[in-house]
Amino acid sequence: MSIFVDDDTRVVVQGITGGEGKFHTEQMIEYGTNVVAGAVPGKGGQSVAGVPVYDTVDQAVEAEDADASVVFVPPAFAGDAVFEALDTDLDLVVAITEGIPTQDMAKVNKRLSETDTRLIGPNCPGIITPGEAKLGILPGNIFESGDVGLVSRSGTLTYQVVSNLTERDIGQTTAIGIGGDPIIGTSFVDALEAFEADTETKAVVMCGEIGGEDEEQAAKYIAENMDTPVAGFIAGRTAPPGKRMGHAGAIVSGSGTGTAESKIDALNDAGVPVGDTPNEVADYIEDFL
Repeated sequence: MSIFVDDDTRVVVQGITGGEGKFHTEQMIEYGTNVVAGAVPGKGGQSVAGVPVYDTVDQAVEAEDADASVVFVPPAFAGDAVFEALDTDLDLVVAITEGIPTQDMAKVNKRLSETDTRLIGPNCPGIITPGEAKLGILPGNIFESGDVGLVSRSGTLTYQVVSNLTERDIGQTTAIGIGGDPIIGTSFVDALEAFEADTETKAVVMCGEIGGEDEEQAAKYIAENMDTPVAGFIAGRTAPPGKRMGHAGAIVSGSGTGTAESKIDALNDAGVPVGDTPNEVADYIEDFL
């Protein structure tokens, strides 16, 4: 099984006529993703990589019976693009765009509370169910179908952990990059809840980083609700307080909250072993299976 996406997922690409949108649409199609439409204002009637383009997401959803979208839209307009997607009957929206203004995401977050649509991202690599579908920019060649779920704030860290798993012939059910911005859609807890409910996910990797309290909240959820074993990794252990490390959300405040130590302690207290390296994380997963 999988969570959130599979080979039946029908995808609209918002921003398909741009350079990133076109390139990654071709990559997604090559992987086997069922990309059925593009949506770009004023570009309706065109075609990209054999995919029909519509002026609006609503038109694309209605014409092609789509149930998911991927957003490749520049930061200044990406908030509006997500809003447009949330105003349709889509089940899932994956926002790849980095640098969406926080005030725009605050408005999106409010709209999310009023809809049943799931948002993944922004500032994320997307989601993949190996051998079935990928929505985003993940390198499909390193993934292998199997029984380990993965959820991560970091795209690069996702690739490192998955590579270590695949090298050991440990495949994945679904891998999700939830994004590293301060305001995102799907959280660690959301993903962990879905993996816990998936009968074919036998273990989960959770890759966090400094900043915020999402990992601590996830640790509490794991302790109280999960039977599926979880192994963790926390990036940014040596980051100095007050200095942003990569992602907008990866910053430790002067009060000391959001530190790697606090996250590792919370996970350990919840019975989650935390690896010092991606390879050590794979060791833990191998022991679970």
